[in-house]
Amino acid sequence: MPEHSTTLPPFLTASSLELHGLKHGFFTRNGGVSWGRKDLNCGLGADDDPAHVAENRRRVALAIDAERLVSLYQVHSADVVTLTAKPDWDRGPKADALVTNVPGLGVGALSADCGAVLAADPAAGVIASAHSGWKGTSLNIVRTTIAAMERLGAQRDRIVVALGPMIRQQSYEVGPDFPDHFTNSVDDHWRFFRPATKPGHFMGDIAGIIAAQVEAEGIGSFQDIGGDTYAAEDRFFSARRGFHRQEPDYGRLISCIAIPA
Repeated sequence: MPEHSTTLPPFLTASSLELHGLKHGFFTRNGGVSWGRKDLNCGLGADDDPAHVAENRRRVALAIDAERLVSLYQVHSADVVTLTAKPDWDRGPKADALVTNVPGLGVGALSADCGAVLAADPAAGVIASAHSGWKGTSLNIVRTTIAAMERLGAQRDRIVVALGPMIRQQSYEVGPDFPDHFTNSVDDHWRFFRPATKPGHFMGDIAGIIAAQVEAEGIGSFQDIGGDTYAAEDRFFSARRGFHRQEPDYGRLISCIAIPA
């Protein structure tokens, strides 16, 4: 078993969420015990020792003062799981967003280039995490997440949303048919694609689409904290970088938020 540590792994925060005293973090790849590299892999589906993943997640929960930390079996959908009590699982059903009003429960989104979205209505005591990869973004998971938060009593003009590090436009070359997936996802979707060096290809700005989707929902405030997961190898895992290098697997970052107990 890996040794328990009281040293907290490094993480990034959104000033908009900090302003409301919400414990949260966009965690990097550092500060864990995985693969002999001190990697903070938090993906239960990764090719990693389950004991190492459990220790990494324990450290994350400690960092955000969560009594429990849960995430989902992510499938690139727009489906949302709503929790009104602490579940008996750590890795939940197939879906890509978690919404809760349970104090002490940390909800997390796993990513390795995809967008990780954290949201909260502090007045209602409702929080959410969402995994918004290109498929989830094309399906507008932001919209379904906000709707689920409203069903728990949140008001969209009070909701604070933050987007964490993800693959950015300068690193994300896509094929000629890729922009068509976003025809119904956002107004004037072509503004988020610019020509790539390779003829017929484009550089896609998925973060920009997520931001536009949040704005279209009439949310109280939105913050993109930046960071390119593909480019910053020392800080972030990247599925695309691993694919380009023909690596057998890659770690999963976690971004999570909790209501104080």
